Amino acid sequence: MSRIRIFSAALLCVVSGAAAAQGAALPADMHHDHIMAASTAAAPADSMLPADAAGAAARLATSPRHREYVMISVGGTDSIGAWVFYPQRSTKAPVVVVVHEIFGMSTWVRGVGDQFAAQGFIAIAPDLLTGKRIPGGPDSVTVDSARKLIAMLKPEDVQRALIATANYAMHLPSALPRYGIVGFCWGGGISFLGAAAQPGVLASVVYYGVSPDSTWITKVHAPVLGLYGGMDNRITSMVPATDSVLKKLGRTYQPNIFAGAGHGFLRDQTGMGGANMAASQAAWPATIAWFRKYLELPVLK
Repeated sequence: MSRIRIFSAALLCVVSGAAAAQGAALPADMHHDHIMAASTAAAPADSMLPADAAGAAARLATSPRHREYVMISVGGTDSIGAWVFYPQRSTKAPVVVVVHEIFGMSTWVRGVGDQFAAQGFIAIAPDLLTGKRIPGGPDSVTVDSARKLIAMLKPEDVQRALIATANYAMHLPSALPRYGIVGFCWGGGISFLGAAAQPGVLASVVYYGVSPDSTWITKVHAPVLGLYGGMDNRITSMVPATDSVLKKLGRTYQPNIFAGAGHGFLRDQTGMGGANMAASQAAWPATIAWFRKYLELPVLK
């Protein structure tokens, strides 16, 4: 087994699961122990990081970048809503698909999309709960309600929607025909599976999500950056086996374990006595570097 990189920063999460591609069914998604960030005070402003949950609305309100809500056909009469975030540049840019947590299209997820645009990418964040009534809305829905809603999604439909979302974005006039995928918690597992189930994806970043099962792990083809919490034993206990399998297959997998943070550190940057902020400051630049490398982001102009 290759060495797993361990940082004395932070992170944690719990949820995620499997999905499907090309119409094949996969095991049901898991989303245990998922909690929303508890901090109410926003982290100090840092233009190089996404805002946390408490600061996302204010950051979006002052963003100079263009964003728009679109509806995307996913086949037949099905459609999905998505937010598109555009960088301020004169040249075309590759696409990053942002997969939300179990809570749906929250303000925080939209803030993450805007931050990718700030760093030169076209970001598109699909609302995988489009058309479903979310009690209280995605910013205040209870965990139990969110779990019930996310459990209604069919794994094959999720992957079909993500592929349609990526294709839509890559056909925008300002887009380059290449994309990567990133997800958080439940979305992290979906983004890991996307590295196996989406033929066109060029790179995947997994924020504290589970690995694909034994059937799909061998089909991973895109390079995967894994960002895990050292305190999140349910997730990190899977990392050595995943690392061994993918390394034996000659696939690119870079698992990074950050010690000491709490669940959803990028959403709750002020938590865990500074450990969440340390994790954010290590993981986010690694994310941007990963996509810059594998999506070949042109120099910003």
